[in-house]
Amino acid sequence: MKRFHSIKKNGDFQLVYGTGKSFANRLLVMYVRETGASHSRIGISASKKVGNSVVRHRMARLVRESFRLNENVLKTGLDIVVVVRPAAKNENFRGIEGAFRHLCGLHNIFSENRSEQI
Repeated sequence: MKRFHSIKKNGDFQLVYGTGKSFANRLLVMYVRETGASHSRIGISASKKVGNSVVRHRMARLVRESFRLNENVLKTGLDIVVVVRPAAKNENFRGIEGAFRHLCGLHNIFSENRSEQI
């Protein structure tokens, strides 16, 4: 299984929160910061308001899978932090992926050759 880069350090999260641009919808909040690296990284945050650890981990898995499936149509060199909102705990994968793609569109982080890869 191919692994991808993730944001793990608190300082990296704080840097994206402080200097990144954010958009939100009903289910997710997405912060994006350009880094100029050769790859993109994702960080996922879900507070206890979302639910217990089982629910929070499920939400993180759904967001991570949405990123994995859409990684080839996103620009590279980005740090992306996704914050899961409490309304997302009742959503299925299609809802989470739709919210993720909606926020990617608002941030305009789809690559130019997107139509060829979808």
